[in-house]
Amino acid sequence: MFDIVLPQDSKPLAGTFDVLIVGAGPGGMTAAIYCARGRLSTVVLERNTAGGQMALTERIENYPGFPEGISGFDLTEKMKKQAGQFGADLREITTVAAMEPAGDRRWRIVTDEETLTAKAVVLAPGVEARNLGIPGEAEFLGRGVSYCATCDGALYRGKQVAVIGGGDSAVEEGLFLTKFADAVYVIHRRDQLRANKVAQERAFANPKMHFIWDSQPRVIRGEGKVEAVEYQNLKTGVVASLPVDGVFIYVGQAPNTAFLQKIVDLDEWGYIKTDPLLRTNQPGVFACGDARTTPIKQIAWAVGEGALAGIQAEKYIDLLGEPEAAAATESEATESEATEAAATESEATEAAAQSPISSEASGARGTPTGGRSAAHPGGEPTA
Repeated sequence: MFDIVLPQDSKPLAGTFDVLIVGAGPGGMTAAIYCARGRLSTVVLERNTAGGQMALTERIENYPGFPEGISGFDLTEKMKKQAGQFGADLREITTVAAMEPAGDRRWRIVTDEETLTAKAVVLAPGVEARNLGIPGEAEFLGRGVSYCATCDGALYRGKQVAVIGGGDSAVEEGLFLTKFADAVYVIHRRDQLRANKVAQERAFANPKMHFIWDSQPRVIRGEGKVEAVEYQNLKTGVVASLPVDGVFIYVGQAPNTAFLQKIVDLDEWGYIKTDPLLRTNQPGVFACGDARTTPIKQIAWAVGEGALAGIQAEKYIDLLGEPEAAAATESEATESEATEAAATESEATEAAAQSPISSEASGARGTPTGGRSAAHPGGEPTA
């Protein structure tokens, strides 16, 4: 956590801020940079450590400005430093338990340590790995089952591991594991990968990478630790057992929005719904990043959304001193949301009628921060 004096005339009262940002991924930290630079007292709450999915990515090659690539950890540190220089207060390992109106056009946010209030809130809670839900997964978590190769890969030096999934996350993390493991087996339920082409080419050229197609895991077995994964071929029905020391799971992501139920509008998968200006259905509450309903999951996209959310939060606070203008803005947000929903439904219907290619066949959208198909936002990650 860093706490730098805000560059403004007076410090806010303890626990009271102009802007509170939930989540310190690329979207949340960008919003923090814009808000703090706008001389707004800004606090960022992050339930883990800053960076989100970005921080767990070994190498990022498609973020502008880094032609040689950059590690997710290093990019995270640069964003943290920049936000801190402008006075943003980052509080890591802080879980938001509840959010509610506090009266006087403010929001109350309850964490596991304290209660804070803010004039505006930017929601950027990000996503977390989705579970397989098979026997042995929970039992062997931390004893062979992992969702982060960057975190645990070094523990499998000279061993055999399985990677479940076929998107960008599965393939790129599988490639990372080849630095340590003697063999990496990718178990994928389809007959081809959904990862970006560059990652696929590297994977197929790596002699340590092996592929088990048209299959899905059924049980993770072992005595005290992972010893094998049992899988079934979806075409033949044949069940086989693969001896491995570790199982790394990349089968999709779910938004961290449980605390927002009945507070802001969510879609059927739990992602936050906004209008084009990133306003939710609640006045003074904006959303950006992977937890928002959006067609792709990219760091660059999240950063752009963070900038817009930060600017909109600043404009909203400026209008709070003008009650009539603020009321008009809230009404406009509600009308815009209804219009956007109708337009989205119309566009989706038209696209479905005209396109000869299904969303499944259209391929993956590669992203270091995770991804989801247009047809199923909670599907396999493409990062």
